[in-house]
Amino acid sequence: MAPFGQTASAFTLSYSEEFNGGALDAARWNDKIWYEAAPQTRNYAVENGALKIWPARDAAGKFFNRTIDTDGKYYQTYGYFEIEAKLPKGKGTWPAFWLFNHIGARRPEIDIMEAYAGGAAPWGKIVNGVAVPTMYAATVWKDATIQAGLIKVPTGDLSAGFHKYAVKWEPTKQSFYFDGTLVGVINVTMGDPMYLMLDLWYGSASGTPDASTPTGKENSYEVNYVRAWKMK
Repeated sequence: MAPFGQTASAFTLSYSEEFNGGALDAARWNDKIWYEAAPQTRNYAVENGALKIWPARDAAGKFFNRTIDTDGKYYQTYGYFEIEAKLPKGKGTWPAFWLFNHIGARRPEIDIMEAYAGGAAPWGKIVNGVAVPTMYAATVWKDATIQAGLIKVPTGDLSAGFHKYAVKWEPTKQSFYFDGTLVGVINVTMGDPMYLMLDLWYGSASGTPDASTPTGKENSYEVNYVRAWKMK
């Protein structure tokens, strides 16, 4: 099994999550970020070979963030990291796939995909009264306040079907891919081990969710697989 569009002989598969088990594997994944308690309202499931995270309101009626990550369970330095996913619709939705670590006070980060359906064009557009994502961003942060590069990738409606989002992380550069096509390179040295993160948060450029934001499983951030390779 090779990264999409890449030469198989250049890579060795090091992590594969196909979401075929019928439930999130707690030995491999957490369902919260380290500095927060897990939300009481459950808004994710593993079914039909996919992880689904959907917009939901808590007992107080507020939209809440959900993070699925491998903190403390799987880390890797360098390699090729890829997901196949369909993104949710709605103002405020902020799905992401990233590599991250919290090392003392440092926060190295490689954001492979972040989308903002509720943002101004070209981030999103309104279709039948609902905001849909039409662009995503890839970003590298040396630390929480030190951005090393930003790539914006205009697309069609990312909630209409599945696409592959990937990065090839080398010692001094990060190459980003959309459906196997190179969309940009950021040249920066990043050498810390990082863990995998999938999340559906709210806000930032996507704005505040409201009554127009569809809730429920039918509007999921749906991930068919997460895979990582080491480079030979």
